[in-house]
Amino acid sequence: MTLLEKAIDRLPDKGYLNLEIPKGINLVEEINRMRKEKNAIILAHYYQTGDIQDISDFLGDSLQLARAAEKTDADMIVFCGVHFMAETAKILNPTKKVVLPDLLAGCSLADSCSGEGLRELKKKHPNAIVVSYINCDSSVKAESDIIVTSSNAEHIINSLPKEQEIIFAPDRNLGRYINQVTGRNMILWDGACIVHEAFSLERIAQQMLDHPKAKLIAHPEAQKPVLQVAHYIGSTANLLNYVANDDSQEFIVATEEGILHEMRKRAPGKILIPALTIDDTCNCSECHFMKLNTMAKLYLCMKYELPEILMDEEIRLKALRPINKMLEMSKAIK
Repeated sequence: MTLLEKAIDRLPDKGYLNLEIPKGINLVEEINRMRKEKNAIILAHYYQTGDIQDISDFLGDSLQLARAAEKTDADMIVFCGVHFMAETAKILNPTKKVVLPDLLAGCSLADSCSGEGLRELKKKHPNAIVVSYINCDSSVKAESDIIVTSSNAEHIINSLPKEQEIIFAPDRNLGRYINQVTGRNMILWDGACIVHEAFSLERIAQQMLDHPKAKLIAHPEAQKPVLQVAHYIGSTANLLNYVANDDSQEFIVATEEGILHEMRKRAPGKILIPALTIDDTCNCSECHFMKLNTMAKLYLCMKYELPEILMDEEIRLKALRPINKMLEMSKAIK
């Protein structure tokens, strides 16, 4: 049984899964009312649907959301993202109620690594420290020395002694990219995000020919061939800033398509083209898990305060240490 399955199994009442929304209800008005009534904060990732992004109190990438979760004085954190993100909020806020609109909103990358597997790798490299990408579950965080995001990974790795042996988990693509830009030779866990691995270099190359003025921008979770031809590589937040501030008027965007909603707000009038995937029936790369959250589920989640993120206290305390280490080491990053 996976940790996500265990989390579902621990829920005291699964009846909310069959609840229906009353006809004629205004979801936006009701969510806004409950937010005030329950002293709740809605945190949303840039990969959520546009309506959820628009109604959120705070919209951000993994680092920004971790900081927001750490600082909030709300009684209830409603996390519109995926399971590992809500877990991070709970790790940072043990006394607050943390809920996720759909508990099945998992992550292919987080599923690729386990705490048990990481412990076995650590035995083979007893002198190595473990640096884990935040896209992992609490059991992996508990086995880690430092957590990183795509926004701060390069900064944190550069701050470590050059001679330090490092295990990097779970994303091999991000790890390979960080090795390249820092000159390291980290030991890479063999995991990947299926969304970012789905981009087709052949189809993107044709897009670049069709749009010769467009710049290809890519998230470092994408595979090496895509990164090699990208004009700019950056975290979710950095991609947004680049599009808003660069003089170019056309961009081919190689990350989850949900980011385009906020990009259009920050760069009105610019042409934003989703990078094509290997599946020629789809014109963009969409995370199925991110899109499991809907406005209807958000409403039910806030009304019944379920499903709640529950966690073993021993695991939480072990996972808290590397997260706090990340937050301390990345204070210089805006």
